[in-house]
Amino acid sequence: MQFTTSQKRVSAWLLIGFLALLALWLLGPVLTPFVIAAVLAYALTPLVDRLDEAGRGRMPRLLAVMVVELLLILVLIGLVLLIAPILVKEIPLVREQLPVLFDRLNASLTPWLEQYGIYVPLDLDSLKTRLLEYLNDNYDAAVSSVLSSLKVGGSLAIIVVAYTLLVPVALFYLLLDWKAFVARIVELVPPRARPAFDSFTSEADQVLGQYLRGQLLVMLTMGTYYSTGLALFGLDLALPIGLFTGLAMFVPYVGFGIGLIMALMAGFLQFASIKALVMVAVVYGSGQIVEGLYLTPKLVGTRIGLHPLLVIFALLAFGQLFGFVGVLVALPASAVLLVAIRRLRAGYIRSNLYRS
Repeated sequence: MQFTTSQKRVSAWLLIGFLALLALWLLGPVLTPFVIAAVLAYALTPLVDRLDEAGRGRMPRLLAVMVVELLLILVLIGLVLLIAPILVKEIPLVREQLPVLFDRLNASLTPWLEQYGIYVPLDLDSLKTRLLEYLNDNYDAAVSSVLSSLKVGGSLAIIVVAYTLLVPVALFYLLLDWKAFVARIVELVPPRARPAFDSFTSEADQVLGQYLRGQLLVMLTMGTYYSTGLALFGLDLALPIGLFTGLAMFVPYVGFGIGLIMALMAGFLQFASIKALVMVAVVYGSGQIVEGLYLTPKLVGTRIGLHPLLVIFALLAFGQLFGFVGVLVALPASAVLLVAIRRLRAGYIRSNLYRS
């Protein structure tokens, strides 16, 4: 069977694509810090370019890269400083205040239920004892596990340290020579496909820029919302917990989950009553509804041309296929795929297959 030139060309590209995907799958753990650095470089390169242009040649690009990367590191340190003191202070206090909390809950919840004719035998003493045993056992086990990881092999610690060192270094070189890296990649595109490739990347770049701006608006809006909502309930740590929850939303679900746990812990320690549950249920429940059903579809989905239902589907589908990493890249990857699908649709409508 003889293959035509067109079939040979398609087969070659399919083979190249398969080998590229295989390499990505096999080298996934090694490539992860470089992929993270590349994503950050893509997002931060416009800022470096603006500083470079503002200097009009008087500011070397090296200095602009150092300023931008330093700002990024300061922002990340700020996020850590928001959450670390809260966790370090509150986790031991939870263990100390838990018995008092259960006693107050037992004294207030049972009479409240009896007012409505609900008589439920609540064995809170037994539940308190079991929960304390569970917390103590798991706390000690977690500490022992961390210490064991650091002493014996320390694979997790090594990975964390390696990523902490590799990502900034890779980001520095990518920001410094971003245009050169992009130019080398473009050189690999066959000249006959260069116009279509340039048009596709230009449209994808525009869509991704819209996504980043929309996501930033969602983060700032939700940070303000959570801070205000928690403050209205009288929570002392409303500002740091609310801001952290909003800013950490660039990691879907994880940032929200950590913020919810922090608010619940702080509420129980401050109020020592069912008010903490009500506060978290109202503020975080309504916040999740507003963000998931309105803000993200409107500010992100509309900007990149995705219908709200497709935004929700993209998060679920990428999470199912690629796990946590899939959730992270769901919307930007969907934005790029949307550009490709638009072009495939336009080509299909112009084709003989559609017209015949």
